[in-house]
Amino acid sequence: MTNLDHGKFSRATTLFHSLLALTVFMLFFTGYSVAFHDELWWLVSLMGGTRGVLAVHRLAGFTLIVLTGVWVPYMLLRSASRSNFTDILPAVDDVWAFVQDVKFALGWADERHSAAKQFAGNKAGETPLVSYIGKGVIWIFTVELVLLMVTGVLIWRKPLLIGYFNSPSAAMAFVAFHGLLGVIMLMGVMFHTFEHGFHPAFYPVEMKAFVPKDRMPNFHGDPDEYDTTGIERLRLKPSWRWATNVFAIMVVVGIASVLLASIDYGGYPVPAFLQFNEGSLLRTVGINIGMLVLLVGLLLSVYGNVLRTRYRRQRERADEATATDGGSPELADGGSRDATEGADGGHGGAGDPP
Repeated sequence: MTNLDHGKFSRATTLFHSLLALTVFMLFFTGYSVAFHDELWWLVSLMGGTRGVLAVHRLAGFTLIVLTGVWVPYMLLRSASRSNFTDILPAVDDVWAFVQDVKFALGWADERHSAAKQFAGNKAGETPLVSYIGKGVIWIFTVELVLLMVTGVLIWRKPLLIGYFNSPSAAMAFVAFHGLLGVIMLMGVMFHTFEHGFHPAFYPVEMKAFVPKDRMPNFHGDPDEYDTTGIERLRLKPSWRWATNVFAIMVVVGIASVLLASIDYGGYPVPAFLQFNEGSLLRTVGINIGMLVLLVGLLLSVYGNVLRTRYRRQRERADEATATDGGSPELADGGSRDATEGADGGHGGAGDPP
């Protein structure tokens, strides 16, 4: 790790992030197994048929509701969390950051706006906690999750909906809207996995989502003592280029296949009916590639937690050695290859100092 890989989240937030990811991935796997059961017949069989899939889907849905119900009050009650809440609120600088990013992409600006810099080689103190893109991700995911939970509970009790609106089509409208949200969130999760799993500086896992900020190297000692962020010491992993290209193609194919299948089944961009037609071979391959992308995201989340545990143990050993020898921990400046190599597994696409 280097000072570039500065921490963002508290210990509780990293734990919540992992639990939320596991729950959302299970909702995707089960939800799309129901929607596209012809294409994902193997996944339906693996979970014990349609009844098993629905049971797991509902269990994951209620788990999501419980997680959210615990997390929101917890964040509101903690003074530190309330103070950080302002960091994710939209600001005027975010608008200018977006405008300058467009200019930068077109070659009309020399650099990105300070409110947009996350991986541009800044020190932790010079980088915003969340860029305007990060704020957008947080708020979009929040709205989507809330609407998915509400519509999920409602369509679970479809007879009540039909009785209340006195129309079966009302229940189908909620089903379609629930599916629409699922398709939109599927695209977001795929791009989120690609962005944070295949960024050249952090490939294959961005550790700031798993390691609490108080355990990150740059939070030990005076950050001003570092002349640079360490970005000049990073080197690309040999597998990054081909892995990124392959995964990018998989993301595009997966998203396009789900959208096209939804259109072909009679609705846009979600099926209009609960019973679907036989799927084509091409569509079957594409949708399964999309599920493979989600599986990679789930495995990266698990891998990140494994690295977190390994890194924590190494930090504890380094702290014990410091207490015994009276010296300074090697991990304090993030510059010890021996102490961090096992934790990041070569992570940092770039990763370790030479």
